[in-house]
Amino acid sequence: MRTTKFLRIAAVAAATSILAAMTACSSSGGDDSSYTLWDPYPQFDNNSDWAKRISKCADAAGVTLKRTGYDSQTLTNQALLSAQEGSLPDVILYDNPGVSTLASTGALVTMEEVGLDTGDVDKNLLAPGVVDGKTYGIPVGANTLALYYNKEILDKAGVDPARITDWASLTKALEAVKAAGHKGITFAGFASEEGTFQFEPFFWGAGANLSRLDSPEAVEALSLWKDWLDRGLAPSSVISNSQTTSWDEFSTGEVGFSVNGTWQAISGTEQGFETGFTTIPAKDGGVAPSPTGGEFMLMPVKSDTARYGASKKIVECMSTPEGQVETAITHSYYIPATKAAQEALLEKHPELKVWVEAVRSARGRTSELGADYPKVSEQVWTAVQNALSGAMTPEEALRDAQKAAQDAIGTN
Repeated sequence: MRTTKFLRIAAVAAATSILAAMTACSSSGGDDSSYTLWDPYPQFDNNSDWAKRISKCADAAGVTLKRTGYDSQTLTNQALLSAQEGSLPDVILYDNPGVSTLASTGALVTMEEVGLDTGDVDKNLLAPGVVDGKTYGIPVGANTLALYYNKEILDKAGVDPARITDWASLTKALEAVKAAGHKGITFAGFASEEGTFQFEPFFWGAGANLSRLDSPEAVEALSLWKDWLDRGLAPSSVISNSQTTSWDEFSTGEVGFSVNGTWQAISGTEQGFETGFTTIPAKDGGVAPSPTGGEFMLMPVKSDTARYGASKKIVECMSTPEGQVETAITHSYYIPATKAAQEALLEKHPELKVWVEAVRSARGRTSELGADYPKVSEQVWTAVQNALSGAMTPEEALRDAQKAAQDAIGTN
């Protein structure tokens, strides 16, 4: 979820909501060899490495391919509308939390129907694409969250990131950073999916689950964030921070830690100070389950089922270990979705070991709730806002969130 994927390309989307890019040879369309693909990457034009990658897979399938890039929200709206109209493309790359919703419309072919093998895909990464035991896509890669740190600040504060193994040791590290004259940690508590996305490692790391937002474990997680804010270990800006503005804050060189994602790995090496990263710890130790971000490759239903053959070849080409490594590097270090591809990536970039570990421990956002996830997620970020602003205690905020979530999805 690069800036939770929903805002990853906001600057581009502000300039234009749709940017069409042609890959492979240009085609007038309408013949059996002309295929279409939609993705959420309008920032990549027809000269980009990504477009060339798509073109290579189209060539391997023996077809020409028209690729259209939409910003994420426009793609979601366009896909749902086109599902009703029966006008979806041959292949679509779709943000993983929305797969179950699109599948529920009956607009997608299952991987079992077309004979695409998903057995090598990490189960936790495949989970968002599995609905009622049927698999509706293959992840093109994954991203997730970890802790970036400013090594210079940590050295000054006497903090060894290797000793950060649970919440107690993380809080102790933040206290040392503050005592050394710096801000402890920045994160995104923004009232959107980004706020939920960033809170989930702590929520799940406490042992909470999304079916009961007001559990004692959930209260512990929200109380941790509130405690950091009240004690000045996190700046007040976290209440309105997106992942982008949180990263900008970290980039000032005044903050010890930042909760952020794989998509900042390149930027992290370009700061005016040395950075590092470590996994987010669970409450009592170990790696906290972070949410998975990233897109699935989906094949929409077509009246001409003979088209599935070439679409399948395109998806297969993009999901080979070599192909996933190429995608990983093209997309600011997306982590591949299979163990073989992950190991191949680490051979080229061993410094990404922390990210591979984080992805292997990650959890699909829709794994518990399926298509109901967006309704519950909204109540999570609302509770975060209410607690961090002081409008409610964490207990009150989560109690209200649980009731609102039950009302939204029609459960008792």
